[in-house]
Amino acid sequence: MKKLNNILLLTIAVFLFSSCNKAKLAELQRELELKDDKIELMEEQLGHLQQTNGSLLDRMSELSIINQTGAESIQKSLENMTQQYSFIEDLTTKIHSKDSLNLALVMNIKRSLSNIDDDDVQVEVKGGVVYVSISDKLLFRSGSSKITSEASEVLNKLALVINDHSDLNILVEGHTDDVPISNSCMDDNWDLSVKRATSVVRMLVEDYYVDPTRMTAAGRSEFIPKEDNGSSAGRSANRRTEIIITPKLDQFFQLLEAPAIAD
Repeated sequence: MKKLNNILLLTIAVFLFSSCNKAKLAELQRELELKDDKIELMEEQLGHLQQTNGSLLDRMSELSIINQTGAESIQKSLENMTQQYSFIEDLTTKIHSKDSLNLALVMNIKRSLSNIDDDDVQVEVKGGVVYVSISDKLLFRSGSSKITSEASEVLNKLALVINDHSDLNILVEGHTDDVPISNSCMDDNWDLSVKRATSVVRMLVEDYYVDPTRMTAAGRSEFIPKEDNGSSAGRSANRRTEIIITPKLDQFFQLLEAPAIAD
């Protein structure tokens, strides 16, 4: 009987020990599964972080390229601005120089013609060029293109100043009023204005040695009046010959030529 009790006690002990182990194993299994889930979650987070880090590195690389390109663009812009500023500064200096030249030219012409009535000869600067306007009553007889002897003195003094400025061109324009003209020598006011301009050019070249390559003759007829042709005073003001002293065109265009801009 005692032996049977010992076997029973041993069986109960084994059973209890086995039950405890199963419970412990089950608990450990659950802990292991939780750790596996945690590890899996952490691996997913690590993968996401690695992907984000790679994207950030790529973005930084792109920004580096963009910044480098932007810096180069800014540098070119600054260089272009410097060139433009230098051009504007140089242009301003040349314009001031030209204005000073025009002022000196006007003063020389007025001083040379100081004994001539201001109503017959007017000297002014318009649009950056010098205009010498001579009335037709001083230059010509009515309806004629032949220069009077009184006008020779004026053209002689004017030629002396022109010859001192060989870098300037001379445009001579004939102007009339709107009263029609038609005679054996002139077809109309166009004809009269052109012939008067060529008469002045011819005298400046042939008698006073102005370089003919600097000269241009043009007729404007009645179409650019200074005054209203409705009065005798207005018509008298419109009958004139203008000697326009201008910079040479090639020099003028060089003055306006802007520097090349970098791409």
